[in-house]
Amino acid sequence: MKAWFKSGSPWIWLNGGAVAFCMIMVVGLIGLIAVRGFGHFWPADIVKVEITQPDGSRQVVMGEIVRPQTITAAVARDGGRTDIPEGMDLITRYLLKQGNKDQTSNDFAWYFELGMGEFQYPKDAYQIERREWGNFYGQPVALVRSGEVIARPAETNFWSTLQESINRSLALHKEIRGIEKGEIGQMNAQIERLRLDLRRLELRNPSAQERAQEEERIAAERARLDAEYAILRVELDKLYESTRRDTLVMRMSDDREVNISLATIVRVTAPNSMSVFGKAGQYIERLWEFLTDVPREANTEGGIFPAIFGTVTMVFVMSIMVTPFGILAAIYLREYAKQNMMTRIIRISVYNLAGVPSIVYGVFGLGFFVYFLGGSIDKLLYEAALPTPTFGTPGLFWASLTLALLTLPIVIVSTEEGLARIPSTIRQGSLALGATKSETLWKVIVPLATPAMMTGLILAIARAAGEVAPLMLVGVVKLAPTLPVDATFPFIHLDRKIMHLGFHIYDVGFQSPSAEAARPLVYATALVLVLLIVILNLTAISIRNRLRERYRSASD
Repeated sequence: MKAWFKSGSPWIWLNGGAVAFCMIMVVGLIGLIAVRGFGHFWPADIVKVEITQPDGSRQVVMGEIVRPQTITAAVARDGGRTDIPEGMDLITRYLLKQGNKDQTSNDFAWYFELGMGEFQYPKDAYQIERREWGNFYGQPVALVRSGEVIARPAETNFWSTLQESINRSLALHKEIRGIEKGEIGQMNAQIERLRLDLRRLELRNPSAQERAQEEERIAAERARLDAEYAILRVELDKLYESTRRDTLVMRMSDDREVNISLATIVRVTAPNSMSVFGKAGQYIERLWEFLTDVPREANTEGGIFPAIFGTVTMVFVMSIMVTPFGILAAIYLREYAKQNMMTRIIRISVYNLAGVPSIVYGVFGLGFFVYFLGGSIDKLLYEAALPTPTFGTPGLFWASLTLALLTLPIVIVSTEEGLARIPSTIRQGSLALGATKSETLWKVIVPLATPAMMTGLILAIARAAGEVAPLMLVGVVKLAPTLPVDATFPFIHLDRKIMHLGFHIYDVGFQSPSAEAARPLVYATALVLVLLIVILNLTAISIRNRLRERYRSASD
């Protein structure tokens, strides 16, 4: 045994076991998040059950079974359940997503198994996803068009007629959104520019002739925009009127009939009558919608595309700013600065900056970048827009700059260590061959240190993509469906506020009006954030490895 310990084999097994344990924990964590998050998009069967209440009344409920839970009878009695037998110690209850929040004001409810009848799964039970008020669960009665019934569930063409009407309504909704965000959005931007032109004219105090000419131009341009808007307004009114043509009549579990306009419907499914392949197709469709659509219903429905786009854009802008400054600072500290007391103090300060809490950077960014620099830029370049701030308010640029400042020490330290690992013989050989110090630095040393620079950038991306606290102060908001990149000049709007996956997780998890509806979205968004960080890191690692092989082969 003593010889075995001296051989070092136990430490090899110990290290291998520790690595395996860590890998199991990471894979288990990601698997848990994936199951809890992405499992939400699988179409669940709709159950209909009759429940006998303690007072003898009967209630029929319909919805999805979210999860069962076993609790003690004492807890149930404390909650007001009085009909539990004395000999019963444990009792099961079910959380049902019954939807219909506009009719019942409670889309999730707990029901005890005691007094619950047999679960039924009616084939004609529909799940209706709506743009407002969440899901609706019920059974169809009729499809009405302009006040007349055109199809009933007993007819063989009812489902196809319903889907055709829904597809028509979705196409109209898409056309409306395209006009409102595209043409009308550009008109609003042009009207705002005309308003600013008039304000600049007042600030310049020009001659009477120049003022008259400019006011005439602005008035003519505004009249043209008003005429174009009137035409679009008539077209929009016709489209809105057309969307209100069809209505779906549904029967709730308590036999009440509700009229649902197809203009408010996103999707209608009948999961109880769907095959496995049908559910798989529906799962892919819902997952794709989650990744590419905008959020709705206080971020508990819809997608997270603005948050994904905002996170990626912010990381790219941050990388563009932090990389040159961090690399130049490291080159100066290692290659040019005298190694005296001042240099050591600067280096220690850089190391200490890496340990400063991120919220401190957020406060600094809000005070210095937003209020001081942004306010100064507004006074200098955007005086006509005041008192409405342009850069004197949190936005994408200040969020990226704050994260660049936060990750700057990481890039400096990694680059400086990479420069320090290059043997001095390479420098001496380059100088001996007649190269200047500048040529040696930029053509020999810096290319060899490129992998270390990329390592610093990888670490910076990993930290920046997951930060939340400073972003809450310098540019990230709960809802910003308008992307910072569009077709309006100057196309990239660094002054706009953005959404972020990390803040989206915080908002959905802690600020949502419905905790049960938000729970699966927290897991799904967290998994998307983890995968996004992995993709960004793998991309940077791939670039680093290619550079390493390139300069290694060049040095050979």
